[in-house]
Amino acid sequence: MLTTLFDLGRQVTSVLDLDDLLAKIPRLIGRLISFDAFAVYLLDDKRGELRIAYSVGYPEATSAMRLRLGEGLVGAAVTGGEPILVNDVTLDRRYVSLVPGMASEVVVPLLHKARPIGALNVLSHRRDQFGVADVALVRQFAAHVAVALVNARLFERSRSDADAFETLAEIGREVAAVLDLDALFERVAQLTRRLIDYRTFGILLVNEEQGDLEMKLAVQYGEKVQVPRVRLGEGLVGYAALHKEPVLVPDVSEDPRYIQLVPDVRSELVIPMLLKDRCIGVFDLESPELDAFSKRDVEILTLLASQAAVAIENARLYEAVRANEVRLEKEVRFAQRVQTALLPAGLPKRLRGVEVAARFAPARELGGDFHDYLAPESNTLVVAVGDVSGKGVPAALYSVFAAELVRGRTFRRRYLPDRSSPAGVLSSVNTILYQRQLEEYYCTLCYSIFDLKRRTVTIANSGLPYPIRCSHEGCAQIELPGVPLGSFHGSTYDEVSFALHAGDLYVFCTDGVYEAMDPNGQEFTAARLLEVVRRVHGQPPAAVVDAIVAAIDEFRGGAAPNDDMTAVAIRITA
Repeated sequence: MLTTLFDLGRQVTSVLDLDDLLAKIPRLIGRLISFDAFAVYLLDDKRGELRIAYSVGYPEATSAMRLRLGEGLVGAAVTGGEPILVNDVTLDRRYVSLVPGMASEVVVPLLHKARPIGALNVLSHRRDQFGVADVALVRQFAAHVAVALVNARLFERSRSDADAFETLAEIGREVAAVLDLDALFERVAQLTRRLIDYRTFGILLVNEEQGDLEMKLAVQYGEKVQVPRVRLGEGLVGYAALHKEPVLVPDVSEDPRYIQLVPDVRSELVIPMLLKDRCIGVFDLESPELDAFSKRDVEILTLLASQAAVAIENARLYEAVRANEVRLEKEVRFAQRVQTALLPAGLPKRLRGVEVAARFAPARELGGDFHDYLAPESNTLVVAVGDVSGKGVPAALYSVFAAELVRGRTFRRRYLPDRSSPAGVLSSVNTILYQRQLEEYYCTLCYSIFDLKRRTVTIANSGLPYPIRCSHEGCAQIELPGVPLGSFHGSTYDEVSFALHAGDLYVFCTDGVYEAMDPNGQEFTAARLLEVVRRVHGQPPAAVVDAIVAAIDEFRGGAAPNDDMTAVAIRITA
């Protein structure tokens, strides 16, 4: 029998698909003892209920039945954490009859690390059918089943997360192509349903002038409904928008911030749509069920909200450039403010041991350069510097899209670390930009991860001029070539890593710096840039970028800029 138990345990723990595992359990347990009815119960921790996940010999109507913890022999076994043997169920008051004609019952709780996760329930129509030896066998088998169930759930969660991220990637590509705002709102509501089930869904946008949130789309059970405007800071949606953080409320009746607008709502989830540190609106999901949303829903919807924010901003910019000539100047000024607002104002909060500074000067009203400082994990700083081919409005639109692609792929590092190396981020962004099929546009990007805990920096480059590194060894360019993003499908990129030391300086510049021209058409060149950096490398980053800009202005001699220009300096201070 021990050999049989070992074989059954090996068989059950080798199954990773949850449905296949549940179907296999009664077939395997039938090799240990005879039974007339059998069920696997699983515990719902949130509701404190046991549900039948799989059964043999049970009436079909019992599949929807729920047992509270402590209810019936199954509930008692799970609560007590010990098997229960009853050879005449008519004599036990705890017995709950779900299968007619049963006389004997063995219940064995499923325990994982001493925590109950469900139970195995074995029934027979004969009295005194089971003995102590049967209980011991089922108990030993249940230990293997518990491990197998946990493994299957973990596998299912991993597969579900992978599917969700693939769906997010598809959604990101799809919504980025929708440039009409009304159509975009409709599409986002439809696509959100693919990720999370909801009863009521709303998209509210911030009206900064009036200080409130305006409902742009509200859907209840698939039908549009009207919802009044909400002041910033009021209710759950106003709180999420004002504080720029998700709000997850399992029971709205216990939250004093809740404002009832839709009848019989029991739980609510609000996700802010953020561009950099600016909230442009919120997603609002409501359900008539208690605790309907999970922390995983928060993670998934936060990524979707980021993609939607980019799409909304792209659509807004697109509407601006379609406006008539009378409004064009005003709209361009607005786009300038938006672009400036999208650039980082400084380091992410709580980062220590590093200083940064940047200067951005577009050649026209709008530019195609972008840069960002991101902190996807504690003690980690990502610095991205990019340059979109061309200038003006088209390059600015493309750069907003490219910058937010970089941002989205940076913040998935905590979920997909194997795809979030510098080279992996460049490859992923290249794939998406190539799929846009805008052959006349491409993007060069240098992507660096400064690990301030491990004291290393890892850099990948896709055609941006070589960055400069100043250390105790001197100042020199880091020779790291790469194919521009969006040019070719399947491009791969190399990485280079350096140890970080206090005083190290890294300088990243777009080609507008290197190729700045004097009145005679001569270029500034890398040699002149290196000379400037060597002269001021001991000064703070702000002084370094100011010196670069001043040297270019002097070299240009009053000539108009021929390209967008960005210079970023990073100093390791400790």
